Amino acid sequence: MHELGIVFHIQDIVRDVAQENNVAHVQEVVLELGEVSGVVPSYLTDCWQWACKKEPLFKDCELTVEEIPARTHCEACGRDYDTIAHGKTCPNCGSQETWLLSGNEVAVQEIRTD
Repeated sequence: MHELGIVFHIQDIVRDVAQENNVAHVQEVVLELGEVSGVVPSYLTDCWQWACKKEPLFKDCELTVEEIPARTHCEACGRDYDTIAHGKTCPNCGSQETWLLSGNEVAVQEIRTD
């Protein structure tokens, strides 16, 4: 389970921002999580809740996950499509000359403080 490592990394980022801005407590962290990022949201949330109990800065801090849909672009026909439903093969022209536009993100979008 790599979600715990991701939680520690997110907390490091938030801790640095909080320190730079003299913040004593973080109320909520909003995270963008791509549909094909390989991160399991429920595992991430469980790890977040456990880790937040260990440090006053994060006491009772909520993690809000905003899922980013996976979209793929086809070089051959120039159209975009839903990655989950069709994978690497373009449903419009059958080409495999495709690349992922979105859906693999793991990024802190917002930090809310008291």
